[in-house]
Amino acid sequence: MASGSLHIRRVLGRKTLEAGDDKEASPESPEWATQHRLSPLTRLYVYALHGCLCEVGFTAVWEWCVTQDRRLLGHTSLWALPMYAFAMFLMEGLHDRLLTQRCPLLLRILVYTLFIYLWEFSWGLVLRLLGACPWDYAGFSYNLAGLVTLEYALPWALASLIAEQHVIKNTLRVRLYDLL
Repeated sequence: MASGSLHIRRVLGRKTLEAGDDKEASPESPEWATQHRLSPLTRLYVYALHGCLCEVGFTAVWEWCVTQDRRLLGHTSLWALPMYAFAMFLMEGLHDRLLTQRCPLLLRILVYTLFIYLWEFSWGLVLRLLGACPWDYAGFSYNLAGLVTLEYALPWALASLIAEQHVIKNTLRVRLYDLL
């Protein structure tokens, strides 16, 4: 197969689309296929799963640093699914605005990190009122009401960089084709 070119082949009487292994398929749809961006619901799903997976990984590594437990047991809460899904979905729009204004990367990361702190604090406040807040940072030195802590500023900044440069960017690049 030629690298980067689109090929049609018949599989059980249906047309399928193949892209080259080392280059992306052409951004233009072939005449026999309609190209669609992932729906908002699908993007929410991707963001929710990504956020929860990262949280489980982060908590496993954090616990290992504290206890040296090699089992790497991470944890999260089902509340994390909507928290991460909607946070990253809103970051899509924030990302577009910041790029339109030509904000430098470090400023964008600062804005995202502040957004994350506001988001975590807001969710924590509501969940605490419901008796359902799964985290408590009261034992951390620089916490605000036990709902956020400045000790996580660097991990949140790194998470926002990864979200912008990889997760959001690549999720928005995914295209689905309706084959005729």
